[in-house]
Order: sequence, then C-alpha cells, then structure tokens
Amino acid sequence: MKILVANLGSTSLKHSLFRFADNGAELLARGGFERVTDYSDAIDRCLAELREQGHVGSFDELSAVAFKTIMAKDCCGCVRIDEEVLAAMEAYGRLAPAHNPPYVQGIRAFSRKMPGVPMIGLFETAFYRWVPESFRRYPVPDSWRAAGVERYGFHGASHKYIAERSAELLDRPDIAERARRLYVDPPKPVTGKPPLRVISCHLGGSSSVTGLLDGVAIGNSFGMSPQSGLPQNNRSGDLDPFALLHIMREKNLSISEAEKILGGESGLQALSGGLNDIRDIREKALAGEPRARLALDVFVTQIRHWIGSFHLSLNGIDALVFTGGIGENNPWLRAAVCRDLDQLGIVPDAEANEQIRGREGWVGASGSKAGVLVIPANEEIVVAREARRLLSARAVS
Repeated sequence: MKILVANLGSTSLKHSLFRFADNGAELLARGGFERVTDYSDAIDRCLAELREQGHVGSFDELSAVAFKTIMAKDCCGCVRIDEEVLAAMEAYGRLAPAHNPPYVQGIRAFSRKMPGVPMIGLFETAFYRWVPESFRRYPVPDSWRAAGVERYGFHGASHKYIAERSAELLDRPDIAERARRLYVDPPKPVTGKPPLRVISCHLGGSSSVTGLLDGVAIGNSFGMSPQSGLPQNNRSGDLDPFALLHIMREKNLSISEAEKILGGESGLQALSGGLNDIRDIREKALAGEPRARLALDVFVTQIRHWIGSFHLSLNGIDALVFTGGIGENNPWLRAAVCRDLDQLGIVPDAEANEQIRGREGWVGASGSKAGVLVIPANEEIVVAREARRLLSARAVS
C-alpha cells in the first residue's frame, strides 16, 4: 500500500510518499515545490519526480492521497473527502484563511487528476476531542456555543507525534501505544503506573504549545482559529476582543480590513517592523535593533506563559519537548525559554543544547528533574498512518 501525503500552501506543494507493509511504514520519497501558481501543474511535476525516482509508475498505484487538513464545520477526525467535506471546509474558510482555501483548491485539483484515488483528510482538531470541556468552553452565551464558538486546538498531527515519540524516549511504551490509537479507541484510565506529563512546544512559522497527560492532550494554546494563541509569523495570536472592536471604531475599519491586518500584517511581522522570519529577526536583534529584540521577547514570553499554564495543570512535568522548524534549529531560543526555570525542574545543558540542531536529542542537564528534548516534527507519518487505518477499516467493513 502506497500513500502520498500532500501538504498544501497558498503557493506551495510538499509531498511525502509512504509504503506500508506488515513491518510498518517506509518513507520512499519527500519533495516539494514553491511559488506554485497552478496546482494541476504542480501535481504533474510531483508525479514526474516520483516516476523518475522509480517509486510510482502512475497515480493508479496509490492507495490514497492524504492531507493534513485544518478544520471544517461539524467535521472532525480522519475522513474520506468528498464534496460535502469540502463544503464544510469552505464554511470555515474565514476562520482559517491561510489554510482552508488552498487545501480546498488543491484537493479538488488532485481529485480531477486522479478520480479513482481516495482523498483522505486528517483534521488538526481531531487530537483535541478528549480535551476537558472546562478548557474547551468559552464563557459566552449558549447560542454562540451552538454556532461553534469554542477552543478547537491545532497542530494536532505534530503534537500527536510528540505524544508517541516522547513516551518511547521516556520508556513508556504503554503510553506511546495509547497515543497511537487515540483516533481508534477512547483513552482508558492508566492504572498501576505514575502519570506521564509532557509539554510539547511546536515552534515554527505557526506555533503552539500543548499539554499532554498520558499521551492525551489536555489543552492547546490555539483557540477557535489558527489566528489565536502565540504570536505567529504574520498573525496576531491572542488579542482582547474589545481591543478589536475599539480599533475598528477608532480607525473606521471594515471587517475585511480588520481580517487582513490580523491575519497577514500582525504577529512577529508587526512587532519587528516588517520581518516575519525568525532568522532575520534574530539577526537584526543581535545588531541592536530594538523592535526585533521586542519581537523575540514577546514570542519567548508567550511560550513561557503557556508552559507555565500547562505545568500547573499537569502538576509538574516529566519532559519539555521542542519541535517544529524554529524549535528544532535554534538553541538560543530554547535557552531563552528555559531560562531560570530550575524551580519548575527544568534545567537545560548549555553545551548539549548548542549541539542539537535539526535532530533528535536530549538537551537537559543531568540534574534536571524534567527531561528537555528536541524531537523533529513528523506530521506526515501520523497523517499516513491514520489514512491507512481508515482504508483498512473500510476494506474490512
């Protein structure tokens, strides 16, 4: 069984091809294209590349194309994508304007190119279905809740992989298996062993923090939309709702104008004075640019805020994990986040931390009560596994 995982952006298409056999999954190929203006052309280039590498002769050899879909109205989990699901994604297009429109467009392009191949989506919100209602609910009228206003949580595939892999590294195979089967079985109570408490920090162009108890999410820094939570590269993150109402009246902004600013002209870009790549911001900060320094300080402060929140909810932690492009490749950021957290049991090892860039490793000091880990993100394997599980279940039924 071969499954192609496609990661779609507004101007990009990245792909990973997996082959499944009795002994598990094998990554056959990985690639991608930037500055995409026509998904149909990019799909043809993807197939040509896989054919040249000898992995796929035609798309008929694929069992499915799977997508890390973000959110949809009244739709969650791992599902076969049809027009009804696409309509549900379009219904929430304004909540995820940087994600849902390109996914809907790209999935339709894939469907036209290979009408006989199943399209499967694993929604990012699925990982948070077991979050306690006390965390999920906003204090708003019931009619708002009925209209879908609640905390959903995102980066589900990434944090799910961290739940699995961190449990393996902490010698808790029972929790790793529990996390692996979350989309199949409701989590049953863990008895006879101490709880496994992990805080996962996915830090990249889009960032979030999740608390994990025995492999299950207890909450996520995102709220109802991917525009919330931590400051994103060009999206605001958390903002007092009355601040938005105030500025709309003060500046006579329309809803569309406010959406454009919050979703594309805010976040680290607004704080730094126009930069949204953490590498550029860091370079300017080191050169003494105060706005760049402020952007980094706000980012680190918000990461620490959410670590503190989940640390309290979990009553301590066994491991703090950094993942995502920024989390994996920037020792200076990890050091800043972990600074003076010794009373929480988090003590980094400066030398070990400096040596870990883009690979898995322990960066905590020998006397650190909590482990400090870097685990490279692997969302694609989670999506591929769940797509395979869905196909197998349908075949049995």
